[in-house]
Amino acid sequence: MVIHLKNTTPEATANEIGQQLQASRFKEGDHFVLVAPFALKSLPESISQHVEASWPMDSDIQLASKSYKNELRSIKWGNTEIGGKTQNTVVIAGPCSIESWEQIESVAKLLKSLNISTLRAGCYKPRTSPYTFQGLGLEGLKMLAEVRRQYGLNIITEVKDSSHIEEVIEYTDIVQIGAKSMYDQSILRRCGEIRKPILLKRGFGTTLQEFVQAAEFILSGGNPEVILCERGIRTFETKTRFTFDLCGAAWLKQHTNCPVVLDPSHAMGYAYGVPDLAKASVAFGCDGLLIETHPNPKSAKSDAAQQLDFEAFTNLMTHMQKIAGAVGKQLI
Repeated sequence: MVIHLKNTTPEATANEIGQQLQASRFKEGDHFVLVAPFALKSLPESISQHVEASWPMDSDIQLASKSYKNELRSIKWGNTEIGGKTQNTVVIAGPCSIESWEQIESVAKLLKSLNISTLRAGCYKPRTSPYTFQGLGLEGLKMLAEVRRQYGLNIITEVKDSSHIEEVIEYTDIVQIGAKSMYDQSILRRCGEIRKPILLKRGFGTTLQEFVQAAEFILSGGNPEVILCERGIRTFETKTRFTFDLCGAAWLKQHTNCPVVLDPSHAMGYAYGVPDLAKASVAFGCDGLLIETHPNPKSAKSDAAQQLDFEAFTNLMTHMQKIAGAVGKQLI
């Protein structure tokens, strides 16, 4: 159950009610919000006098549920807005990993030429093998900060584990929680304490219920700026890297109030299929796209097969602009 206390409720009273109901608590505007276990269907009489409104729920999807807030959350960074009443499809692009200043500067120049405002590049890489490129770490974060200073781009990068989460929070505009870190509650809870947009990726073996429950950790910590990202799930199919779950994305759009971003690059795993999946995603009406591009994909130190070269990415942007216009969206 989600509970809004009256704005006259003292903090001490809100704490007492929270303890009584075993509820998490945060402040939103001038009132306290409590999130009690969903099994709670009615309030004790002693508490009712302090309650402004309440929403009984039938599952652990509570703050992200349209039963609580039917309108799509509006999330902003810099001059970019995703969700809300906009018709924006926000393009977030860049290489899988930042590898050098020359590489990331060339990407920044490309994005600026295409009027894309948000650059994504990995600094801490959660690789499957310990013998592959693990990222530049703090050095990469500092390069991204310099890209932001010189080119005015917004920066998103991934937090791999709790050992470097403070560095990622400090240097980036948007914190990405990757598919392999989605279950890390220390990361989720810390992201709930800050006021920056969080891009939460669905784990490749994660149900939709589990995915949104992970988002609830962040939302119930008091951070309302959660974006959900579908990046493909593992199925019986072996000819593609993952299976792009547009059915799942449709469910998220129908039942949750969080903007939905689609990641065709990681889903497909091979560059030849990314443009068609990206165009389908725009026609689908997603709130945003995550697409990987690299100046020389063949030499990339991670995920070389799925990254688009600059020519292919530029052509894709041209086609997606036309599709976005046809479905009443604006590609930004």
